[in-house]
Amino acid sequence: MASITKAELLDQISSAAGVPKAEAESVLAAFFDTATAAAKGGDKVAWPGFGSFSSTQRAARTGRNPQTGATVRIAAATAMKFTASSLLKESLNPRRKNTAKKAAAKTAPAKKAPAKKAPAAKKAPANKVPAKKAPAAKKAPANKAPATKKSPAAKKAPIKATAAKTAPAKKAPTKKGPVATKAATTKAPAKKR
Repeated sequence: MASITKAELLDQISSAAGVPKAEAESVLAAFFDTATAAAKGGDKVAWPGFGSFSSTQRAARTGRNPQTGATVRIAAATAMKFTASSLLKESLNPRRKNTAKKAAAKTAPAKKAPAKKAPAAKKAPANKVPAKKAPAAKKAPANKAPATKKSPAAKKAPIKATAAKTAPAKKAPTKKGPVATKAATTKAPAKKR
């Protein structure tokens, strides 16, 4: 992708407009000065079919220096913003066949639905009667024993369901080190003088 320099742009504008380069440059400079002054004043400069220039405020924020990674405070600023018009966007991005059909469908009036055919004349009913569909079978609820009242003393602890395979119970860890016996821990009687 090549970029067009100022000199090349002025050449193209002067040849397209049929004016000298100096005049094309002064017209472009006047346009840029006017757009800048309007943006400073908070106005929007619009060019139908091309786009609009406006100013926008950027809040103060913190950023990072990419070389050192140190945090840097970035001050609030006013920036120039360009918004392309729909015609410019459309000329830069020509529509494909699928999207063109969709756009045409949106703008075209809705078609009426074709008329329904009249039902054919019914013949005499046959002796056969079609079978009715059986209603969907419901799952039967789990069978539970009826609740019986028991005295509070007769209640048993609820039975816990256990898994089919259970892991063996872990043994309590044993203390390692010298085993202390009672004889070793008692103090010898002190000698009398």
